[in-house]
Formats: sequence, structure tokens, C-alpha cells
Amino acid sequence: MAKSDDSLPPKWLTLPRLPRVPGLRPKTPKSKPSMERQAAFNRGISAESQAAAWLVGQGYRILARRFRCAAGEIDIVAGRRQTVIFVEVKARASFDDAAESVTGRQRARIATAAEIWLANNPKVTFQDLRFDAILIVPGKPPRHIPGAFET
Repeated sequence: MAKSDDSLPPKWLTLPRLPRVPGLRPKTPKSKPSMERQAAFNRGISAESQAAAWLVGQGYRILARRFRCAAGEIDIVAGRRQTVIFVEVKARASFDDAAESVTGRQRARIATAAEIWLANNPKVTFQDLRFDAILIVPGKPPRHIPGAFET
């Protein structure tokens, strides 16, 4: 007696495959970041901590750290008196390298993120807004550049 295919559903009963949506990729498991990437991340966190400590020593109050939104990320938001500053922290081997590493595109993203931060924090009062940079170089004190985004 021949074995029948009664255990399988008929072909007309199988469900069609869902259509592919352009731009969507199937989820893939995230790979572990490389050792270099992890080291760079840790250096960045350390530089931001140094910059925040330096700002506190200068009389600023830290309002936010590592604020993220769809527009971008702001490393530090701080305030003193009636001034709110949005700080980009750059750690490099030299001050020149650090100063040159802030691109125009980054500036635009940080400015947009600052608008979003201000909209999300309406209780913060200020008379002056400023975009600063703090440059971190190993073995040297941080260098604060007020109004770094102004041209």
C-alpha cells in the first residue's frame, strides 16, 4: 500500500508570502561592538565626565547629559545665571585636532537637538543661549571655547 499525502495541506490552502516592503530590512541580531569601538565609546564618556566636572567647577549647573533625540545628541546642557549652554565635547590627541573635528553638519544637528531640548523643558528660563565646545587632550586641562559655533 502506497503512503498517501493526506497529512499535508493541499497547495491551495497554503498562505501566500507577505510582500516585501521597500526600505525595511529583516531584523538581524546585533553584533557585539569591536574592541576599538568600545574603547572609543569609553574615552568619550570619560571626556564628557571631565568636561562636566570642569563646568561645575566654573559655576555651571548641569541640566542634562547625553540628551538624545531624532535630530542628534547633545553631550552636555548646562546653565549659569540666565545663560543656557549646549556643549559639544571633543577628545583628541591635540587641541587643534579636537577643534577641527566639529563639522558643519554636526553643528546643525546639535542646534536642532537644542530646539527640541528647549521645547521639552519649558520651565528652564534663560536670557541667553550659547553653543560651546570643550576640548579634552590627555594630560592637559580642558579648554572651553564659548560660542564655538558662531562664525
